[in-house]
Amino acid sequence: MNRFALSAFAIAVVALPPALFPTSSHAADELKSPIFGVGIPEGYRQWELVGVAHESGLDELRAIVGNPVALKAYRDGVLPFPDGTVLAKLAWKHVQSTEFEPAFVPGAATTVQIMVKDSVRYADTGGWGFGRFIDGTPVDEAQHQTCFGCHAAGVKDHDRVFTRLVR
Repeated sequence: MNRFALSAFAIAVVALPPALFPTSSHAADELKSPIFGVGIPEGYRQWELVGVAHESGLDELRAIVGNPVALKAYRDGVLPFPDGTVLAKLAWKHVQSTEFEPAFVPGAATTVQIMVKDSVRYADTGGWGFGRFIDGTPVDEAQHQTCFGCHAAGVKDHDRVFTRLVR
């Protein structure tokens, strides 16, 4: 994806209505991820953009946003990320723009994925807890069991975080 396409994607992400992704107005335990107990953080839609991704195997566009703790760590080059870091990945189906043929834009929302850094609570998974949600509801335990394996194998040297700060 070239710089123009990334910029267009970032603008499209910001312009999407918040209703496409639920907020954490639901505080019930059943809306927390199995295994990790991670919920969707209040106000995550107002967090700053960390980076974008295109998942070709899933045919998705993704925007990764971070809380202020995460952004400070990224900007200061701090690894491992400090406790209190929270990253949220918003994903949409990848569709061709009807207004500008060479562009691809977000289609239907697919998931919200959350990573929470707490080195004590999540000591067994490198300090990270994970949550994956479809329409605000956590996915099953089997899918959550796969989170740490991918992050540990793919990006152990970057504190198990795939996303790099877009500058």
